[in-house]
Amino acid sequence: MSTPDILVVDDEPDIRDLVQEILVDEGYSVRVAGTLAEARDESRARAPDLALLDIWMPDGDGISLLKEWKQQAPEDFPVVMMSGHGNVETAVEATRLGAYDFLEKPLSLAKLILTVSRALEADQLARENIGLRQQLERAVYPEGVSARIQGLREQVRRIAQHDTWVLISGEAGVGKQTFARYLHSQSSRRAHAFVEVAVASLAPEESAIELLGQEQGERVRRGLLERASGGVLFLDEVADMDLHVQGRLLNALEQRRITRVGGSEPIDVDVRVVAATRKDLESLVRAGEFREDLYYRLSVVPLVIPPLREHLEDVPVLIEHFVATLHEHEGLPLRRFSQPAVERLRQHDWPGNVRELRNVVQRLLILGSGDDISRTEVELALAGRSPRLAEEAAPGVIPMDLPLREAREQFEREYLLQQLERAEGNMTRLAEQVGLERTHLYRKLKALGIEPRKGRGE
Repeated sequence: MSTPDILVVDDEPDIRDLVQEILVDEGYSVRVAGTLAEARDESRARAPDLALLDIWMPDGDGISLLKEWKQQAPEDFPVVMMSGHGNVETAVEATRLGAYDFLEKPLSLAKLILTVSRALEADQLARENIGLRQQLERAVYPEGVSARIQGLREQVRRIAQHDTWVLISGEAGVGKQTFARYLHSQSSRRAHAFVEVAVASLAPEESAIELLGQEQGERVRRGLLERASGGVLFLDEVADMDLHVQGRLLNALEQRRITRVGGSEPIDVDVRVVAATRKDLESLVRAGEFREDLYYRLSVVPLVIPPLREHLEDVPVLIEHFVATLHEHEGLPLRRFSQPAVERLRQHDWPGNVRELRNVVQRLLILGSGDDISRTEVELALAGRSPRLAEEAAPGVIPMDLPLREAREQFEREYLLQQLERAEGNMTRLAEQVGLERTHLYRKLKALGIEPRKGRGE
């Protein structure tokens, strides 16, 4: 972890030098400023990890600068106010405006060291808590029990231990962002920011400000690279990035330093890049639509996420996971998927992958009623109809607005279930009743999710 950087703002040289000397002895990196203007320049060049700010300064008062800092970026860094002429009202006002603490002069060196230590610890804990909340709000664990997904999780854990760039590819909806967040959570950068960028939204004329930030007089806007420093910059659908923006981004990342638009001082940035794409970048490079140097920089460690149709054995686990998370985070009712309903979902080809499955589960929890979800409800949900309509249909009645294939499947299932009951589970008798050869009959029952030895009620 890097050495905490502290900015000491005081107009008295003796106090600046003394505080600097003490804090350097404690292992901190210390910068000093004798005026508010110098303090603005220092914080603009590089945001400190903590600022010690005197109230009475020759070019203004520290309370105004505190207010300015907190308006620009409230979570940037903690500020400890100092004053030899303070009173209770001043301390209360400083705290109300966002100061971490208030120290009276003459300074107690023991209290100074303790306050600095506690302020840095509190700030670190706050940042970690924000990261944990984000992890809770967004799934960071790729669910699945299949060998394919278990192998991918193990691969991600290995990749996370090295600070290389990563390119995650796969169809839309397979969970590329989930794997990116999982990689971040397993890496040494997990306590720092995960900054997501929808690169298609970066217009060439605005990209410099978005990526690098901007300085306009006393106002500072920190760009995506500066905000991601120490952590991960996630480039979502990187293939959609404009060629000009690609060059600007690559240049900044390779130099590991940026200069804000309108600024003059370079700022060091330390960013790990994780990119995701549903397109074939190599073919885009050949077509001149993606920079070759950026492609080779990104593809050092490729990670390919399979479509859901290639690991359908994970569907039951994913259903259980989505039901639990949608209940916990969105307050949706807990409903149980019957075995025929789960089997029907396992038979679907899922062109929208895991995202489509989540949407179907969400729709069934919102629009359905009762504790159990039936196969008929699933059929209606997959057909884009409200599961509530399932309650209006009498047993054995096929809804007339289903697509032909699904209506035929539903009829065949009802027909074979009735015939199975008449045959009392005897497959030879069933084959004779329906006029099918037994091998073909078994295949048909399996395709429709019917277990030969179980009746309708089971």
